Amino acid sequence: MDAQAIRCDFPVLERKVHGKPLIYLDNAATSHKPTVVLDALNEYYRRYNSNIHRGIHLLSEEATAAYEGARGKIAAFIGAPAPQTIVFTRNTTEAINLVAQGWGRRHVKAGDEILLTEIEHHSNLVPWQMLAQQTGATLRFIPVTDQGLLDLTTLPTLLTERTRMVAVTMMSNVLGTIPPVGTIIQAAHARGALVLLDGAQAVPHLPVNVQGLDCDFLAFSAHKMLGPTGVGVLYGKPEHLEAMDPMLGGGDMIREVWLDRSTWNDVPWKFEAGTPNIADVIAFGAAVDYLSRLGMAEVQRHEQSLAAYALKVLGAMEDVVIYGPRDATLRGGVVAFNIRDLHPHDLGQLLDAEGIAVRAGHHCCQPLMRKLGVAGTARASFYIYNSPHEVDALARALVNAKEVLKGVAHQ
Repeated sequence: MDAQAIRCDFPVLERKVHGKPLIYLDNAATSHKPTVVLDALNEYYRRYNSNIHRGIHLLSEEATAAYEGARGKIAAFIGAPAPQTIVFTRNTTEAINLVAQGWGRRHVKAGDEILLTEIEHHSNLVPWQMLAQQTGATLRFIPVTDQGLLDLTTLPTLLTERTRMVAVTMMSNVLGTIPPVGTIIQAAHARGALVLLDGAQAVPHLPVNVQGLDCDFLAFSAHKMLGPTGVGVLYGKPEHLEAMDPMLGGGDMIREVWLDRSTWNDVPWKFEAGTPNIADVIAFGAAVDYLSRLGMAEVQRHEQSLAAYALKVLGAMEDVVIYGPRDATLRGGVVAFNIRDLHPHDLGQLLDAEGIAVRAGHHCCQPLMRKLGVAGTARASFYIYNSPHEVDALARALVNAKEVLKGVAHQ
């Protein structure tokens, strides 16, 4: 993979920040968009801007075909059996909430258990907390080891006949850890539990096949994989989507409406109330095409190579603390770190002055931060347009940050 050639497809990477070339290492938060995605947005609004599904004029038919065509592309991208297993939401968070409320309130009762992990993003934690409070269910957690791996030796005791749902990330947005979700899915199904995978950090960065995994639900977002903001995806096995209630009412999610009652449209449209985010869904289809041409196995190899190099370079630096597995084959292209005695927010500002964009804070993982014994971390996260030269630039900037810290200490 030629990262330098790929950069030419991303206009924003041409700009300078504080007079220095932009080095964008905040891809776990959101990725940049290639020209083909920007062109898809522009073409929709310029040529066939129209509402979808119910129009009988040409523009509406073209918009409907492009929108539903994107659904088909996304289904193929994750190995789903049919486009109808793909539900469009606003983001991963909404997709998980849809399962927690639409499936959970119907199927989870007092005394039931929901199994999570200690490395979950708030978006795969808070919805289940809310469901537990509503239903009287109990939350249980797979612990994380000091090496940043899930302790799966606890599975036999944590999974019980009362477990209804196991919800687990496919890649930690802090530690970079890639859990063995196949093992977790098999164990959960053996106990009769369903499994939801939070794929926000995985689907953009490695090959995912939902039928091969046999997961029941998968949630992910467009904006982390070259697509626009405001589009999320929920994949669900057809039988589980049929067994869910819609979370929003009105618009295209109905079949028939009377004054006192309504019936619902078929899956997936029964979950897509109101006018959808048409342009951004169509542009997401263009993003999926772009990634498909690159090949997700190549994307993963490129990022693991960058992560391995970053672990080597940063790991050799004095006073730099790295969190998560040191084996790059066990993680994705995310490296969370701190410099001793320097707050991560201050570090983020010092790096920004060098034109380097990283994320700093608790990364929506406050329970994990408490487990790590820190208030937050800095985080560098890589994607297809990043290179080893940018890792070197990050290392040089960290040396400068340490010098600034020494200067402040001597004042």
